[in-house]
Amino acid sequence: MENFLNKLLKVPWLIIAITIVTGVLLFMVMKQNSRMETDLDKYMPQDHPAFVYSDMAEEWFGINDGIIVAIENKNGVFNTETLDTLKQLTKKLQKMDEIEKEDVTSLYTADNIIGDEEGMDVKAFYKRVPKSKEKLDLLQENVRHNEMVYGRLVSTDETVTVIIAEIRDDVFTQEFYNEILDLVDSYQTENISVHVAGRPIVEGTMALLGPADMQKMVPIVLLVITLVLFFMLRSVKSTILTMAVVFFSVLWAFGAMALSGIPIYAVSTMIPVMLIAIGVADGIHLYSHLQLFLIKNPDASKKEATIDMIKNMWKPVVMTSITTAVGFISLLTSQVYPIKYFGIFTALGVLMAMVLSLTLIPAGIMAFGLPKVKKPKNTEKDDDSSIAFRFASNVLKRKSVSIFVTIAIIVLSIIGMQKIWINSSFLEKFEKDSDIVLTDKFINAHFGGTTTLNLILDSEDKKDIFKEPAVLRLIDKMQSKLENDLQVVGNSFALTDYIKRMNKVMNADKEEFNTIPDSKDMVAQYLLLYEMSGDPENLNKVVDYDYSKANITFQLKSDNSKAINSAIAIIDTFEDDFAKNGVSLKYAGSGYKGLVFTDLILEGQIMSLILSLIIVIVLLSFMFKKFVVGLIGAVPIIITALISFGTMGFLNIPLNTTTALLSSIAIGIGIDYAVHLIEQYRTNAEKTGDKILTAKKTMAHSGRAIIFNAIVVIAGFMVLLFSVFPPNRELGALVSLNMFTSLVGTLTIMLVLLYNTNLYFKNKQKSE
Repeated sequence: MENFLNKLLKVPWLIIAITIVTGVLLFMVMKQNSRMETDLDKYMPQDHPAFVYSDMAEEWFGINDGIIVAIENKNGVFNTETLDTLKQLTKKLQKMDEIEKEDVTSLYTADNIIGDEEGMDVKAFYKRVPKSKEKLDLLQENVRHNEMVYGRLVSTDETVTVIIAEIRDDVFTQEFYNEILDLVDSYQTENISVHVAGRPIVEGTMALLGPADMQKMVPIVLLVITLVLFFMLRSVKSTILTMAVVFFSVLWAFGAMALSGIPIYAVSTMIPVMLIAIGVADGIHLYSHLQLFLIKNPDASKKEATIDMIKNMWKPVVMTSITTAVGFISLLTSQVYPIKYFGIFTALGVLMAMVLSLTLIPAGIMAFGLPKVKKPKNTEKDDDSSIAFRFASNVLKRKSVSIFVTIAIIVLSIIGMQKIWINSSFLEKFEKDSDIVLTDKFINAHFGGTTTLNLILDSEDKKDIFKEPAVLRLIDKMQSKLENDLQVVGNSFALTDYIKRMNKVMNADKEEFNTIPDSKDMVAQYLLLYEMSGDPENLNKVVDYDYSKANITFQLKSDNSKAINSAIAIIDTFEDDFAKNGVSLKYAGSGYKGLVFTDLILEGQIMSLILSLIIVIVLLSFMFKKFVVGLIGAVPIIITALISFGTMGFLNIPLNTTTALLSSIAIGIGIDYAVHLIEQYRTNAEKTGDKILTAKKTMAHSGRAIIFNAIVVIAGFMVLLFSVFPPNRELGALVSLNMFTSLVGTLTIMLVLLYNTNLYFKNKQKSE
């Protein structure tokens, strides 16, 4: 070991040069190959049965997410200016390369099913923009009497009309997003306001704000960590070298991501913040030991001091880095791609921080010299006058307090955990007063909803089943129940809406005929008339060619899990009735996939938590050659995880793609404290043979470094409170809480357990 260190310390400038050159190469790779993933569907496993079926259904019925452009005129939309704006915007959207012409729906393109002398006709509401009052009044009257557009394409207060432009997932780009925003802005006037919303816009905004948020966070984190480090280490050289370690570890993480062809997801933007806050831990422990050594050995050369630092600290540094990496690698159990890749590349960054800490920091000390250490008072003797000694003595004197407080906290946390819920909402990742949220709220207030849930009725190729009046009435009954019973469901659309409209217009527009006909033949005749008079392709959105599969679209005013689950709960009550007709219920579309997404988050969270705990216990047991040590080392992080989830429950903070990282972060970082304390406790036990003195010396050495480490990490994660995304702020606050509870748990209950279990002592000694 010493021979290797001697050789390593002879070439400090070579190590520094290799580190810098490698970092530059990784930066170039990152700059050329990194890309932001804007398609939220790509966050999900494509081979999952629910997603496979949903993708098939999307192909059958042309289900795509829509960009919603709302044109508002507070004086009413039935005027020449507003209708012309609607027409021009519709045509502009139809001409865009990313949008199919037939996938743009507005009052300008919608079909008006009417009755005439010959039976039924399907006409456009208008082709030329009406200018006379008579024509405008006629258009207004036609819209008011058509249930298929009134309240759907024109608001019931008649001040807003919408254009829905459906697009495929693979066509959305940042350039297209900007083009849409520029187009919308060009039609704003004194009388007309144009708003844009919809899932693709949410995706685009997240893709825009994600990197911008990272660009804002990283400099702030760097500044805060640097200042706190300097305050702790009291050395410019030590601070610069420690920050260099985390800087190059971030380059390694993102460079490897770019080389692997893995895109940057929204959650990936937090990796730099994580690594900057976590990566300094090794440097803090190395320099803390170095400072204590220099205080006791002021005449030591830089080579002697560096060799002593590495010989005594390499083992805990390696152990803590491995256990931290394990916490993040456990996220591989998640089927959610962003979380999985976050775990892989954060773990890689942590391991690279370890390698760089054990190479770059010693090389830097040899190249630039030892840090200046100011010798504090009372260092000549280890007695009870030191703060660390007094703290350790008080903890051991009041062991029962630590035990009872820990039990009370665990019970309270378990109660809070019962209230945790999962949230699939992407919209709730934004500020409540942000433009995108306010626009979504505005459109939801005037229309059925910006979120869609697609129910697929599948008869397994039973031809013409959806011409049966009994089946159509059941669909209509289900639509009515959801619209009437759930405030969150604003509208629904299905084949029944066509049938009811045609039955009404064929019976002199009498409201009592706005129902499903009694005869299957009559239904078939209506459909034939529509196919002859209108555009039969419109029916492809609601039923397949053989009438063996049908699509019902429910519009919801919220995209969170509670809203979607409430709709599904009522739909499922109709399952038996449909089964009697040979029809099964299945789901599709982005709303449903988002719900499945949340279930996968929960499954991954539970699996990663259990797996990481097991692996950490096994690793600690192997490292310290005692199973009981593994269990004791896991106590603080188990308590921390319970407190974290209990806090989430009490504060109504949901699990989502961001907060799902919490347990792995808590375990990955929190276990560092346990490893350093146990290793130092073992070393002191071998040297002193005295339980009380061992605890006190351990607190004076590792306790000091652990407190420094916790302060730096907490300061780093508190920076997330400045994020534009509320879940990031929640994560920052919760991780900071985790680090504090891990710190307190390690220095109290874990120390008590180490003391009481008589580890590393053959003969039990009396405590004070």
